Amino acid sequence: MQIKCTINNRPYRFECEPEDRVLDVVRRLGMLSVKKGCGEGECGACTLFFNGKLVNSCLLLAPQMQGAEIVTLEGLQKETETIRENFAKEGAVQCSFCTPGFVMRAYDYIIHEGSKDEKRVKEALDGNICRCTGYQKIVEAIVKSMS
Repeated sequence: MQIKCTINNRPYRFECEPEDRVLDVVRRLGMLSVKKGCGEGECGACTLFFNGKLVNSCLLLAPQMQGAEIVTLEGLQKETETIRENFAKEGAVQCSFCTPGFVMRAYDYIIHEGSKDEKRVKEALDGNICRCTGYQKIVEAIVKSMS
């Protein structure tokens, strides 16, 4: 099937199968910040913005991309620069597999919520899993990004 959409402010037209996931399509198109994690919407590694809403792309099928506006971390490099720098400075990155999903979640939290309350930051991160860092350094990096 033929799909036309916008990814990171750039128009795309491509062929895909109806059963393809958005996750697989954007990775094939070169947006490798979108990671293949659990495949069940539980880990947050595949997080991206879909029509302005933060979603797990493993739960969406490619036909839903028709006419959609999609933004991955590749499309938010300038906007997330401070967040990414603070993740590195605060030691919130170890293996880095989960980092793009956490950065996307942090960016969404900062632009919509913006509270430096650590409890609220932790609640906002629900749905993103890190197996390396423990979460405190991630929370500290996000709070520091709001300074």
